[in-house]
Amino acid sequence: MDKEQLEYFRQILTERLRELLSEAEKTVTGMTSSGENFPDPTDRASLESDRNFMLRIRDRERKLISKIKDALERVDSGEFGICEMCGDDIGEERLKARPVTTLCINCKKRQEAVEKARGV
Repeated sequence: MDKEQLEYFRQILTERLRELLSEAEKTVTGMTSSGENFPDPTDRASLESDRNFMLRIRDRERKLISKIKDALERVDSGEFGICEMCGDDIGEERLKARPVTTLCINCKKRQEAVEKARGV
């Protein structure tokens, strides 16, 4: 992968990381500054349900943040865009769709087939 392509993917990853961190900060601020008092148990349960849902989303985003940081490290080390399993190049279209991927499409299909066979 040439320098221009690497820079393109670095910008995509960096921008996505910035967005996720900003959303996480908003969530933390919103949950800690909220002084809402709900005497009605139904309203309170609704608030707790919404918060629980938001925390599940943020947990998924936390995992994505980790993957983005790993991808940025691969960009820096020159390993970005190379399949971990077979060592072939990962297609540019696949990287555009999922820039944090570490597997080429063929290896990913094989991995998913094995998982499906195991019932995972």
